[in-house]
Amino acid sequence: MSRIGKKAVALPSGVTASVSGQSIEVKGPKGTRSFTATDDVTLLVEENAVKVEPRGKSKRARQQWGMSRTMVANLVAGVTTGFKKELEIQGVGYRAQMQGNTLKLNLGYSHDVDFVAPEGVTITAPKQTEIVVEGIDQQQVGEVAAKIREWRRPEPYKGKGIRYKGEFIFRKEGKKK
Repeated sequence: MSRIGKKAVALPSGVTASVSGQSIEVKGPKGTRSFTATDDVTLLVEENAVKVEPRGKSKRARQQWGMSRTMVANLVAGVTTGFKKELEIQGVGYRAQMQGNTLKLNLGYSHDVDFVAPEGVTITAPKQTEIVVEGIDQQQVGEVAAKIREWRRPEPYKGKGIRYKGEFIFRKEGKKK
C-alpha cells in the first residue's frame, strides 16, 4: 500500500480541478496546469479534494499510484504558490543582471553569457550575486536553474562559481610545498 497515494490532495479556495478520462486540469490564481495519468490509476474529484486510486494490485499500478498523487499535488502547489530556486554567485568579478527577458552573466569568460528566460519562467537578479528563478512548473524551474548553474559550476578549491542557495561545497586543500 502506498502511504503517499492514500492521502487525498486538498484543493484550496480559488483552485478548481476537472478530470476528463486520464487527464486532470488544475486552475488557480497563478495559471493553469494539466497532467495525464497512465491507465494504471483512476483520478477522482470529490468535495474539494482529488483522489488517486490504483486499478488492480500489480506492482506498476502501485508505483504509478504514489507518483500520480505527487504529480497532482505539484500541480496544485504550482498554481497556488508557485516554485522558486535561488542561486548565489561567488567569485571576484562574477555578477549577474537582467536586461529585459535576458540574464547577462559575467563569469570570467572572455565574453558575457546571455541566457534568455523561457516562457513560463521568471528570472530576477535582486543583487549582482543573486539569481531567483520562479514559475508554476517545478520541473521547468529546476531545469532552468540547473542550466544557469552549468555555466560555471562551483569548484572545490576556492568555491568560485554559481551554486544553489544553502548548497554545501566540499572544499579541497591545495598543493603543499
